[in-house]
Amino acid sequence: MAKPAYAFIGLGHLGGHLAASLLRAGFTVTVHDRDPAAVARLVALGAAPANSPAEAAASAGNAITCLPSPAISEAVLAGPDGLLSGLPAGGTWIEMSTNGRDEIVRLAAIAAARGVETLECPVTGGVHLAAAGKITALVGGDPALYERHRAAIEAMCAKSFLMGPVGSAAVIKVITNMLAFIHLVAAGEALMLAKRGGLDLAQAYHAISASSGTSFVHETESQLVLNGSYDIGFTMDLALKDLGFALAMGKEFGAPLDLATRVRAIFEEGKAAYGGEAWSTMIVRLLEDTTGTDLRAPGFPARLEA
Repeated sequence: MAKPAYAFIGLGHLGGHLAASLLRAGFTVTVHDRDPAAVARLVALGAAPANSPAEAAASAGNAITCLPSPAISEAVLAGPDGLLSGLPAGGTWIEMSTNGRDEIVRLAAIAAARGVETLECPVTGGVHLAAAGKITALVGGDPALYERHRAAIEAMCAKSFLMGPVGSAAVIKVITNMLAFIHLVAAGEALMLAKRGGLDLAQAYHAISASSGTSFVHETESQLVLNGSYDIGFTMDLALKDLGFALAMGKEFGAPLDLATRVRAIFEEGKAAYGGEAWSTMIVRLLEDTTGTDLRAPGFPARLEA
């Protein structure tokens, strides 16, 4: 049975790697992005270029998006020359961006009115795991639709979890990101306490990694802090967007989120200090600048590798 073809819209830090994984797995992929260099990188790997989302969708019959905000997702889906101008009835839109639950449910309804089915598929684990095809997919949608596109999802992701109907994946993705930002602030405070307490930071990093206090974020992002690059491929603005989703869900569901509320305030300080395009890991630099203490140690990478 021939593999389905896909349009892929949004070739940024994350989407470019996901599209490349599809190409490596032998899928036919047509790409579009506002950045010509991003398109050129995928064309060099075997993708076909398109001048608009509509053109890409018309040539493929199914579409995948990985975009920075719900507003951009809506514009790409339903705006002029958007996906719905090109996708045929019976086609599928796979949305890999991070959205709030209400946003993805509303956008899926717009697609359904045009005969297009929606599978939400945000991913978690970091850009470095996406580059190696080892990231995790959190899926919301019809089980039969999930099975129809499972080969493509598994080409991009090492693990996938079907969470329930459309909207379910948005909730768990926001939860995982909320935890990651809380863990990042906590890891920075732990490293600062170690440094100010006179410990060797490299040895402290490894001791924490082998302890009950470790976390995925400590084991990965703390390395970028210790190197001084902070280069996680994820920005302050994106962190604030996701924390906003979490706090909105907390209010809606009646779940107090005291830690997330404090962490959002810290990220607001980080954005004010370094700008919304600064890497989210630079939130630890806020603590470094406040104390006049750099958290550096030899032997740690400038970028993560899977």
